[in-house]
Parts: sequence; C-alpha cells; structure tokens
Amino acid sequence: MYRELFEISPDAMIAVDANSCIVRANAQAERLFGYSETQLLGSGIEMLIPARARNKHQAHVAGYTANPRVRSMGTGQELVGLRRDGSEFPVEIALSPMTTPEGRIVVAAIRDISETQRARQALARARYDKVMAQVGQLFLTSPNLDDAIARIPALVVEALGVEAAAIVFKLPLRERLQVRASFGLDTHTLSSVIDLLNPGLLDSLAATDQTISPAHGEVLREAGFVSSVVIPLPDPRAPASALLAMAREPRHFDHDALHFLHTIATTLAATLQRIRTEEQLSHAQRLEAVGQLTGGIAHDFNNLLTVVSANLQILEDDLAGRPEQLETIAIALRAVGRGAELTRKLLAFARRQQLSPRACDSKELLEDVGGLLRRALGEAIDLHIVCPADMPHVFVDPGQLDAALVNLAINARDAMPRGGRLHISARVGAIESGDATGDAKPGQYIVVAVRDTGFGMTPDVLARALEPFFTTKGQGKGSGLGLSMVYGFVTQSGGHLNIESRLGYGTNVELYLPVIAAEAEALDKRAVAPANAHGHETILVVEDDADVRRAALAILRSLGYTTLPCVDADEALRTIPLHSEIALVFSDIMLGSGMSGVELAEEIRVRWPRLPILLTSGDERSLQSSEAFDLLRKPYRREELSVAIRRQLDPN
Repeated sequence: MYRELFEISPDAMIAVDANSCIVRANAQAERLFGYSETQLLGSGIEMLIPARARNKHQAHVAGYTANPRVRSMGTGQELVGLRRDGSEFPVEIALSPMTTPEGRIVVAAIRDISETQRARQALARARYDKVMAQVGQLFLTSPNLDDAIARIPALVVEALGVEAAAIVFKLPLRERLQVRASFGLDTHTLSSVIDLLNPGLLDSLAATDQTISPAHGEVLREAGFVSSVVIPLPDPRAPASALLAMAREPRHFDHDALHFLHTIATTLAATLQRIRTEEQLSHAQRLEAVGQLTGGIAHDFNNLLTVVSANLQILEDDLAGRPEQLETIAIALRAVGRGAELTRKLLAFARRQQLSPRACDSKELLEDVGGLLRRALGEAIDLHIVCPADMPHVFVDPGQLDAALVNLAINARDAMPRGGRLHISARVGAIESGDATGDAKPGQYIVVAVRDTGFGMTPDVLARALEPFFTTKGQGKGSGLGLSMVYGFVTQSGGHLNIESRLGYGTNVELYLPVIAAEAEALDKRAVAPANAHGHETILVVEDDADVRRAALAILRSLGYTTLPCVDADEALRTIPLHSEIALVFSDIMLGSGMSGVELAEEIRVRWPRLPILLTSGDERSLQSSEAFDLLRKPYRREELSVAIRRQLDPN
C-alpha cells in the first residue's frame, strides 16, 4: 500500500536517508526534475537545489535532523527547485520523517507552484495597484496633507499583509528620528522600535543605498519583527525620511512588494516636493502683493514725513534762541524718525528697501543693542550677550540689524511670560558648498544667534513661522510681520536665516550675515562732507508733489543754494539748456505720469554727461532698473541732504 501511494501521488515524492542521499523517487519526481530513476537513486539531494541555496539547505538539514517532525515549507518564503536542464521553478515542500527497517528516512512531497505563484503575483499586483490608486486619490482630495500621510501606513499593512508600518523622518540638525505616521504599533512598542533604529539608520540607507542594513534588521528582530524592510524617501532637499514595513512572522518581500513600497515612497516624496513648491510660490505671491501695496504706501507716507521734517527743521532755525520750543521740535523730529523707521521695516519685509550696508564693529553693535534691550525686556528676562573681542566686522545696515534683533528679542520675551533666559551671541561660521541650499550660499559669515528658554514651537508652527501675517499671539498682540521682516532683511543683505525650535525647549534663531569685504571697507571709508555744509551753487529740483517741492526748496535755500523748481521731467529737460549755471539735478524718482526720475537721470547722462544727479524716493522700486545713481531716502534730514549734495559736487 505504501509503495502504491508513493507512486500515485500527484506530487513529486522523494525519500532521502540520513546522509541526504535519494533512496526512492516516484515517476512524478522524474518528470518534474527531468532525471530518470536510475540517475536520482543514490545521488545527493543537493543536485535538485540551486547552488546559491545549498549552504542554507545544509544548515536546515542539521536543524531538522536534531528535531524531525512533519513540516510544510514554502509558505511565506521562497523555495526553488533545479531541473536537469538548469531551469529553476518555485516549489512548496512537505516533510515527513519515517522509520524503516533500513533506518530513518525523510519523505519530501514536492509541488511545482509556478502557476499558483503567477496567480498569487497577479492578485498581489492587483491589490498593489488598488492601494496605489487610493494613495493618489488621498493626495488629490485630502484637505490636509498630514491627514493623507496618516492613512498611508494602514494601506501599506493592508496591501502587504504585514503587522505594522510607519513613516519616519529626521529634522535638520536633529539626531533622533521622529514618527510622522504609523499603524499596527502601540505607543510603547513604536517608541522602542524608533529608539533601536535611531543610531544611524537613515545615514546608513543614504550611504549604502540598501533597502535595510543587516545591523538594523537585527534590531527590528529584537523588537519582535522577524521580517522588515525600510525604504528611504527620495528627496535630497528635504529632511531624511523613510517608509517602514514590519512583519512578526517570516516574510519574503519579493520584487513586486519592494516595487510597491518604492512607488509609495516616490509618490509621497513627489507630493511633499510639489506641496513645498506650491507653498513657496504662494508665499512669494503673497509677499509680492504685500510688497506692491507697501511700496506705494511707503512712497506717499514718506512724502508726508518729508514735508513735516523739512518744515520742522526750518522752524528749528527760526527758534534758535528758544530752548522750550526747540525741545518740542526735537520731539516731533524724533517722531518723524520713528515713522521713517516704520516704513523702512515694511520695505525690508517686502524686500523692496534699498539697504545702506556698511562695515560695522560686531561687538560694538551688539553691546549697543544690548542696552536698548535691557530697558525694553524688563528684569524678568535674564539677558546675556556674548561676542569675542576679535570678531570681524559685519557688512550690514546697522539700523536694520538693530530692528531685527529687537524683533527677535520681543518674540522671545512674549514666549517667556514668567521670565527666562535670552542669550545673544556672535561667532564666525561657514556654509560649505555641500550644505548650500536656497538662500544659504557657500561662504564665510558672522552668525548672530538669538536663543531663548520659552515655550518653543510645534513642527506645524515652525513650518509657517516666516509666513507674512502668521502669528500665534492673541488678537491685537502681534501683526505676524516680525519674523518675516527679519527674514526679508537677512536675505536682502545676502545672508541666511535658520530657525530651530522644539515645543517646551525654546527657540534658536541664527542670522548668517556677510563678513566685511575689502571693497565694502573701501566704500565705507570714502570721504564724507561735514554735516550742514553750505554751498552757493544752483540746483534744479524736480518734484511733482507741491508740498514736498516747497519743503525741499526751503531746505536747500537754508543751506545757501540757489534753486530752480520743476514739476516733471519734461519741464526739467526744457529748463536745463536755458540755465548753464545749474550745478546739480535733485529729482524724485516717482514723478507721476511721464518719465520717472531714473529715466530723467539716464536722459541727462546722455545729453549732459558732466551734470551731477542725485535721486530721492520713499519707495526705491524704480531704482532697481539702474544702480548708476546715488539715492537719498525720504524723509531726509538737512544734514543728510547736505552730505549727499557735497558728495556729488566735491567728489574728490
């Protein structure tokens, strides 16, 4: 009966002895492997196994011999048979130990599962395609990206039939991995897995381009996951990220499964890049819109301030012997200065202000702003300012840097309502070519760091911190422009801004500012005329606003100059040939309809190349088309106008 059952079995039946030699084979075994019974009998079973799997088979034989039992093999793992012609095919095997008069043998029932495997693969691919369609639909229809990402691990678990999946990432300058989404893991187990994976997992993936390193595979096995795969997200511009799939039972991740995971990872990375690009575009568009509005308002507001300032300065001369009235005028002039500073901040935020950078002593600058901050922050804030005495000079607009540091300090104070520590420091830093991205250009910088011990920010808040008008403060307590204006100033200065923050651990803002260059130092040392230097020359004044024109004429006459007023560029071009005594043209940039001040200056440069030109504006947008002319920013003081004129008339 045993021999009859052996022969009529639909599976290939092969019996081997303790030495792994074939002692019996049925007809189905001959047909399956392509050998005759004579060729099979007495041969080692390894002849039916591909060479790459023989060492593993020998280890299995040793273990099975020590503990023989009925066992099925091939489910959840890949077993391959080798035919006489060298072709390979997938198999499932059932082992049964038997005791015979000749000794113990093991009977193997071997089944060719090629067709079954193809059917399984077709079903798996259909399942993967279905899940990929769901993922695509999620990214298209979900109102919130985080909600879409949170559902991906569950879809991966469903598609692969594993127990757990997770998406992990690492923030810049952070060593630990963070979990963005997971499924099938309780909090304790997830924390344990991440703690085990933290030492260099993503760095290992990036360096070796492997699906998973053996060391981290062992770590996952220690956490109870026998089989696992980790797929990095292909995004060189984003923080390191990866997709994990983990199984508690032995599981072979075949080509189709890996392809599915890589497709999920690529789709996720592409979506993150697309959304990042859309956010950057939206941010730029909002910034452009606010910049257009700000520029127009700044022009009109600075014209008003110019009229007020000029008339106050004329009154200052008339009331020279009356101290009480002079103090009143000084207070009003300081208010004009604060109004001008407000417009400069708005223009810096809109990245439209033409900064006035110069060489600044880093230590002196920080010490000066420290005195202001100690009065503004109060006793509850422990302020520390550290700057080495040998720190190189920084090339910035000092007023704007002061404003930026005050902004950051006020933000820090608001984040520490019960008091805390504010640390401002300066150091020499560098951005290497390999680390350069976006605004972060390679080179040497002075790095001014502002670090507080306040509430800190969540990742969501940190991601929007530089967005115009975004604020977490209550109604009426913040405009949301502070960090945006700091960012605008730093990037316009040729630097880079970096923010690190963690909820409950405070915030650190680093301003990368350019080190003083030789050419900038030479520019900073150029000769400057003494303030309020008088003159006798004739100056042509071109200004379309009647009040501003009268104010400019009054200041120039108080300095001893003869003036010729014009309301627009056409009148100026008609007037110049009639007055050979004109020594300088002083023109506003914004002249209403017709030619702008820049266009007028360029026309004068062509017709009368030796005639000096000085431009002024409360909005420097039109000056961007030409950098060949000096600019005096409105509202200007009499001393500033005097210095600018003498610089043109006495270049040496």
